[in-house]
Amino acid sequence: MQGRGNRHGRIWLLSGTGEGPRLAAALLQLGWFVEASVVTPAAARAYDGLKLHHLHIGPLQGQEAIRALLKDGRTYQWVIDATHPFAVQVSADLATACAACGQPLLRLERPLEHGGQVDHLESSDALKGIDLSGRRLLLAVGGRHLARLHRVAVDAGAEVFARCLPSAAGVRAALSAGLPTDHLAVLQPLTGAFPGAIERALCRRWQITDVLCRQSGGITERLWRQLSEALGLRLLLLDRPRPVLSVETVESEAAVLERIGRHVDMPNATTHE
Repeated sequence: MQGRGNRHGRIWLLSGTGEGPRLAAALLQLGWFVEASVVTPAAARAYDGLKLHHLHIGPLQGQEAIRALLKDGRTYQWVIDATHPFAVQVSADLATACAACGQPLLRLERPLEHGGQVDHLESSDALKGIDLSGRRLLLAVGGRHLARLHRVAVDAGAEVFARCLPSAAGVRAALSAGLPTDHLAVLQPLTGAFPGAIERALCRRWQITDVLCRQSGGITERLWRQLSEALGLRLLLLDRPRPVLSVETVESEAAVLERIGRHVDMPNATTHE
């Protein structure tokens, strides 16, 4: 689909359902042609209604595939990496491919959250060193990580619970992790009467004592910090991987717009912050 103009040029935005749709909308309003990339059809639905120039759906196939795309007649003024903080391979592949092609790359990295009592874990293996005997642990992580974390937590003595997305892939991943069905909740996060209402109710129903989530930043991590403090839960936080140091990085959507607009005319930019 065509955007509303090509005043500034073309941008390739790689993101998920967090900052991506908002950032794409702001870029379109400022007159950029925007191509976006997401991994799944479910993530693509968050971009419904936006006049994107193109929407790529599916995982990137490594740095060679990215380099081929960059050399395939496409000219981007910027590539913006707004992928998940734990999508380290994608970010590394983008950095390598863009550097090889002389393609300007900007990374949007969510700022670190603070507040509340948190036990940091350098990796999932660090869970082995924690005595979870008699504890009721909620794994607040994605389906791809459930199986390994479930095994480690059970070995550490925990009674393990989890939630998964209401999709066929989400349910399959959760069931294949080996959790009992009555220890599994199928839900859409951040729904209910207010953000966090369903997570709060789940923790109370299951009498959760500990929560494990990732240091991904944004509203999800902020929610678990707040809930853990309010309900007296121990929060175990998997530390965020180190970013690619060679890539220019900003920490907010407003900073992205400021950076890419530094050398172009951006009329009425303040109305879109």
